[in-house]
Amino acid sequence: MLKAHQGAEVDIIDRLPTPFGLVRSGVAPDHPETKIVTNQFSRVPQNERCSFFGNVSIGSSVSLSELREMYHVVVLAYGAESDRILGIPGEDLAGTHSAREFVWWYNGHPDCRNLAPDLKSTDTAVILGQGNVALDVARILLRPTMELATTDISSHALGALEESRIRKVYLVGRRGPVQAACTAKELREVLGIKDLYIHIQEADLLKTPTDEEELKNSRIQRRVYELLSKAAVSGHSHPSSGQRELHFVFFRKPDRFIDSDDRSGHIAGVRVEKTMLKESAGAGKQIAVGTGQFEDLECGLVLKSIGYKSIPVDGLPFDHHKGIVPNARGRVLSNTSDLTQLEEGLYVCGWLKRGPTGIIATNLYCAEETIASINEDIEKGVLASTSNMPKPGREGLLQLLETIHRTENYCSKDERIVLFGDGHHEMTRKEHIQYLKQWMTSEERLKNLNKLSDLAVKHYNEKSNSKYEFVKFVKATVLPHRGFLYHITFEAKEKDAVDGQSITFQAKVYDGRKLWDTEPDRFLDSDDRSGHVADVLFEKTMLKVTPTLCGKAN
Repeated sequence: MLKAHQGAEVDIIDRLPTPFGLVRSGVAPDHPETKIVTNQFSRVPQNERCSFFGNVSIGSSVSLSELREMYHVVVLAYGAESDRILGIPGEDLAGTHSAREFVWWYNGHPDCRNLAPDLKSTDTAVILGQGNVALDVARILLRPTMELATTDISSHALGALEESRIRKVYLVGRRGPVQAACTAKELREVLGIKDLYIHIQEADLLKTPTDEEELKNSRIQRRVYELLSKAAVSGHSHPSSGQRELHFVFFRKPDRFIDSDDRSGHIAGVRVEKTMLKESAGAGKQIAVGTGQFEDLECGLVLKSIGYKSIPVDGLPFDHHKGIVPNARGRVLSNTSDLTQLEEGLYVCGWLKRGPTGIIATNLYCAEETIASINEDIEKGVLASTSNMPKPGREGLLQLLETIHRTENYCSKDERIVLFGDGHHEMTRKEHIQYLKQWMTSEERLKNLNKLSDLAVKHYNEKSNSKYEFVKFVKATVLPHRGFLYHITFEAKEKDAVDGQSITFQAKVYDGRKLWDTEPDRFLDSDDRSGHVADVLFEKTMLKVTPTLCGKAN
């Protein structure tokens, strides 16, 4: 849009305080090469005609109808942030999570920072699904933690995985290896984990004529099948003592989750029904049907990787059956049965447009199609004329958010964060940095900061096992650095110290986190100097930072 229309202003709104969506929260931490795309994304908001507004939610901060009144064009691209359900007994048992929640947990997404999956009470996990997300989850559970420690995995997840007892993982799929929904790249990676026992029933690899036809028509499926076939015959017949295990279980569908006899309300296993494939003329593919034969897979953890689901917002047409916004090449439809009834100025792209499938490149192509529709509508005059019907745009949004901010007593909700190119009052980059410095260190921010930190002191001090205990925040400042570098100062004191002296620590935190909604959760003891602080763990923002001793304050 910025390239095609030199006079256009583009504002990006996100309910999280940081940008990049699934690239940040969905890509596995051991896939840094995939995250390189954020470098390209970062350049876009640096355009003076583009602004990013983080921690702004559609519905609570600003409604869709308000956005449509402010802007000539509104593009919805908030993806799929919910999960499909199986609808079988026991799905709400403790120890049962969606794969999305688990991925968000180890990637440090704020919505799942308190998920705390129990990895200590069992040695076996069942993953329902055999797509790329399922393989990601299996790999994180089984990969040596010393390798994960070199990635950007969240510190709380790394700590939990280091203490994990999980040694066996079942990957369960309704259909066979020919229909496995993963890619060869992801499969090759999990099969290549060091010292991992792989188990695949050779009988499951037998192909029917219909399977042969599927393989003939799909190079991706052919490569996946070849990798599975090779893995089935290349390993040992039995795992060695203590060896981690990955079992591919084909032709099984979950029937119910089994409650534990010892721990009522907690998962103890999954009852699965054996399936067989049946051709479906309507679907154009083979579908799994039950055979009436059942077996139980004992486990203490279940992760359901059965698909993401988009959720509607007020005022947005939504197809609940398909889980998408009805659209024609990105144009939102008022009526799914009539392609001519369009919502003027309202567009959609990504998973919200076509469903939760594909990779980053797929979404780029999807976005290009939507942009082409917008450009076409502008050229044809379908959209209200920007010259005859001016709209407030960014100024209107800023005014609305400032109004909300003034009426909120607690800044952790509906707080406005602008990470890139605010452009407010046409400020230069230097002026914008100064504006943020003043905004972050204002008396109002510090008051809210103290409120939040005071609430955390008792909770923190009870849990801390360090020589020091957290006392209070002192200040938070912001410095210019690719996005911005935040510099925080807080005080800690020796436990049971009679002189009451406290030590002031400073920590530098990157990546535009919400520091006024952040407090240290615990100090980590030094390996080299027992009783000395080595790191400070900020669990709310999934950060571990090394403090510098600055001196003492009475």
